[in-house]
Amino acid sequence: MIEVQNVKKSFDGFAALDGTTLTVPTGAVYGLVGPNGAGKSTLIRHITGIYRQDEGAVLVDGKAVYENPEVKGRIAYIPDDWYYFLQSDVRDMMQFYRGFYPKFSMERYEKFKEVFAIDEKRTIRRLSKGMQKQVAFWLAMCTMPDYLVLDEPVDGLDPVMRRQVWSLIMNDVAERGITVLVSSHNLRELEDVCDHVGIMNRGKVLLERSLEELQGGTVKIQAVFREDSAALPEDLQILHRSATGRVQTLIIRGGVEEVTERLSVLQPLLLEALPLSLEEIFIYELGGVDYEVKDIVL
Repeated sequence: MIEVQNVKKSFDGFAALDGTTLTVPTGAVYGLVGPNGAGKSTLIRHITGIYRQDEGAVLVDGKAVYENPEVKGRIAYIPDDWYYFLQSDVRDMMQFYRGFYPKFSMERYEKFKEVFAIDEKRTIRRLSKGMQKQVAFWLAMCTMPDYLVLDEPVDGLDPVMRRQVWSLIMNDVAERGITVLVSSHNLRELEDVCDHVGIMNRGKVLLERSLEELQGGTVKIQAVFREDSAALPEDLQILHRSATGRVQTLIIRGGVEEVTERLSVLQPLLLEALPLSLEEIFIYELGGVDYEVKDIVL
């Protein structure tokens, strides 16, 4: 389990993390989402032991991460901008990884040659960005991690390789019980693989729940009322309301049965509950004027 307890971190007076608290259950695939500048990458660098917090605690299975080689040896991290030695080839970096990770699997390394099909003698800096990201996955998965931490992991990969990489990750989740923390702006992709989600903004985690709970706690309704100005129940927590012609779209916090029952009292001509995507949940949970789409007249 990954536990982040009331962590604070400032850079030159700017609070990048402001009392951040987060819990990633063992065996979960946890999606960390938020707008640019929310503090996601900073939080990940604390979880992987790169940064030391000013206040609070960062624990993996109850042990502090920072300056703890034993814990770090169980964590594989793939950042958005993967580091490698400038003159190294794939095999050079493999030897480097083997020196740090006690469970590095040469058997897996050889098997993955067929998956990634990259000449291990090619200098990494001469590979495309997508191929470099493939090498990062190749080596990270060979470390046999208990925890896999990913920051924009499949950026630069073609669609086929994206599916291949996620297949490898989910296979390790199913067979080895690894825990995955992934930060990405591709919410549609996260929706397919994650079972837990945390939404972060301005250095804090606003909420974290299982994806099932998150989707079950907010409802998207399309409705046509007998009167366009029909008064909705005042105690309904409406996050968004828009209309196209007479068809109104409502995003309401609550369960499907409860919300539809409350609206049925108005005897609408049409009342339909629709699936709510993770992207919609993300937008409406952040909400407010600070995160609405603004119309600009040029």
